[in-house]
Amino acid sequence: MTARLLPWSLLAGLIAAAGLPIYIHAPKVYVDQYGVSLGALGAVLAGLRLVDVVQDPALGWLAEVTRQRRGAMVAGALLLLALAMVGLFAAPPPVAPLLWFALMLVVLFSAFSFLTIAFYSEGVAKAGRLGPGGHLRLAGWREAGALVGVSLAAVAPVALGSFGLFAWGFAAFAAVAWLAMRREWTGSAATPQPDLRAVLRDPTIRRLLLLALVNAAPVAVTSTLFLFFVESRLRAPGSEGPLLLLFFLAAAASAPGWSRMAQHVGARRALLAGMALSVVAFIFAFTLEAGDVVAFALICAASGAALGADMVLLPAIFARHLAQSGAGEATAFGLWSFASKLALALAAATLLPLLQRAGFEPGSGGPAEALLLLSVLYALVPCGLKAIAILLLLATPIPES
Repeated sequence: MTARLLPWSLLAGLIAAAGLPIYIHAPKVYVDQYGVSLGALGAVLAGLRLVDVVQDPALGWLAEVTRQRRGAMVAGALLLLALAMVGLFAAPPPVAPLLWFALMLVVLFSAFSFLTIAFYSEGVAKAGRLGPGGHLRLAGWREAGALVGVSLAAVAPVALGSFGLFAWGFAAFAAVAWLAMRREWTGSAATPQPDLRAVLRDPTIRRLLLLALVNAAPVAVTSTLFLFFVESRLRAPGSEGPLLLLFFLAAAASAPGWSRMAQHVGARRALLAGMALSVVAFIFAFTLEAGDVVAFALICAASGAALGADMVLLPAIFARHLAQSGAGEATAFGLWSFASKLALALAAATLLPLLQRAGFEPGSGGPAEALLLLSVLYALVPCGLKAIAILLLLATPIPES
């Protein structure tokens, strides 16, 4: 089992390293190194997600119709992903930094989206070959790998002392991941006519996509504001790397446990437990003040464990339903990818300009009102969004077999 699923962990780690950590690192790098304003970065990130409104469903269609050439398509996407990462962090901008930031993220997120869609849709067939409980077992391995990848990407730039070295290391890792997965692409025939409307006619798919969007929003909020919260609210510059590592390692360590729990009590109950843990953790985050690093470390561990439930169980539930319904997997995961990234875009587009208007200044923090707003946005807003996600989950029919 280990030999069969380890390649899936490796590629999941590579793809994940190009997702959430980029939202954490890239805006701060371009603020600190090139003096780009928070408002401008928020506007660019929001604009890029408008591209995804058309792009992700279209990439789902592309992944469906090119399924017989999926190995070659994945290789090309990995090459683009590596080049964009090097361009974003290891190459001095040859044009205006904000324009270069936008161009590199267009390439990076396009490749990231295609890889995510192709990888997860291929996983539907792979899980079917694993027998009963295959979707949960594959999800456990895949998301544990993804969380280890996120953990490494979150702290590697700090550990290496260079975003350039991180970018080149990422490119090398992309080659390793491709070699490990090269025999896993089945090359099965594509769905004759990938039909977005047919996928959306399924009421359970619609509800699960809405749940994915709302449930991704709290992570989007905290990811966008994490570095600013640690630096300016906790007054603990230099602690960002260890805290991020703790957060993601807690998520990775919890992933197998959530998978086993779901097999015993059901995916819905296990997911509800993870969501409740997240709400409790972030309620306490609102009470933190300067110097409360140990308390925040405990919150990072608890919220990281809760993230493990989200990453393992929601995609497994979605994939299991797709396998049962016969809907086009790649087309459906194109919509899933769009929902996840839309949450990140909305967070960047609303939170960063709000902080700027309140007088927030990276590093110094600005007036007390700005710091209070930072705490509200970082802690209380995610609690409210997660509560809505819990209600949506309770209202969504999820067969356990």
